Amino acid sequence: MEKLKLERKVIGMVSTNVYLAVHRETMEAFLVDPADGADLIKEWIQKAGVTLKAILLTHGHFDHIGAAAQLRAELQAPIYAMQAEKTLLEDPNLNVSANWRRSLSVKGDRFLTDGEQITVAGFEITAYHTPGHTKGSACYYLPSEQILFSGDTIFCESIGRSDLPTGNGAELLRSARKILELLPEDTAIYPGHDEETSVAHERRYNPFL
Repeated sequence: MEKLKLERKVIGMVSTNVYLAVHRETMEAFLVDPADGADLIKEWIQKAGVTLKAILLTHGHFDHIGAAAQLRAELQAPIYAMQAEKTLLEDPNLNVSANWRRSLSVKGDRFLTDGEQITVAGFEITAYHTPGHTKGSACYYLPSEQILFSGDTIFCESIGRSDLPTGNGAELLRSARKILELLPEDTAIYPGHDEETSVAHERRYNPFL
């Protein structure tokens, strides 16, 4: 991770991992899953002295999108998500925000397809469609840095839940297996909750796979 400086804050009602990925040379950055607390995240970005180029959403549940709309408006950072997640992002009943503190509807700026390659903040990123936790869940892979942002698809020795709207257990298993078979063993995995892991560790110890 020579070019990448990765910072993490745990934010929100269900302890979501929010990642700030900074390019050391350009001081450009992208944000993964701004859970909540837009002012807190904005202060974090400003203290880091970086220019936010994009917000990447692994999926549209309320605990991953709470600050997305405000940060996009105030920092002019476009929101990226999977095409299959568009409806859930915009519907408070599907993204479960209607059942919590406030209803959320987020408009994406760029919608991606499985295997699509994008360049954000100087990093080449491959977006993988990993349905199961939600219909349009995504994982983002940075091959040059050998890291994966897995959202709620893969956790350390576990996988995400599939009992919320648009979830599907069989699809979730297929998605997790696809990622672990596809990526190199030394890939570090940064999930949406709890601690980081690796492809090698999950191949050996994940009881679901």
